[in-house]
Amino acid sequence: MKPSPQANQFSSFDSARNLVLANAATLAVALALDWDLRWLMWPYWVQSVIIGWYARQRMLALRAFSTTGFTSNGRSVPETEQGKRSTANFFVLHFGAFHLAYLAVLAERYPVYAPLEILTLVACGLSFAFSQRRTFEAQHAADVRGRPNIGILMFLPYLRIFPMPLGLVFADKLAWGASSLVVFVMIKTAADLALDHADRRMAQKVIVA
Repeated sequence: MKPSPQANQFSSFDSARNLVLANAATLAVALALDWDLRWLMWPYWVQSVIIGWYARQRMLALRAFSTTGFTSNGRSVPETEQGKRSTANFFVLHFGAFHLAYLAVLAERYPVYAPLEILTLVACGLSFAFSQRRTFEAQHAADVRGRPNIGILMFLPYLRIFPMPLGLVFADKLAWGASSLVVFVMIKTAADLALDHADRRMAQKVIVA
């Protein structure tokens, strides 16, 4: 995959802005529809699946990569096409299993039936997909200029979604209106921004090296 010229011009400010706007749009919808914290878990599940999809695409699009310190079954992962694909496949199985289990919990506790709620989830998903697509283009443009560690790339998506299980654990206890929504979205947005920044710093160090 060849990075587009626009990807090279996609700055950290653009990425941060898109993340903030996507999260702000989700919060606005949640407040407008009078959701509580439990219902907010649904759009963030959708976002997490999108993050996982692009993480896989990013690994498969690597041209040169490192596996330093990255092992599988006690053996170093080879820096080959097979090593790249096996890593991406393992990620899909593990990340996918986590999200299937998470989906089962959401469907049991907070089922979504109303057409308006379904349409809202689709709209939120499109917003997150647009944001993540632009971020992916910038990440790929940086990857092809360096030699990122594929093991680190595989684990980064898990750090992006860490507020989600916490939100699910405390949803029933903290579902007391708009305040909980605002606080949770602020935590989620801060996590998105911090880890997006960490990802870019890692890419810059690889390029310099």
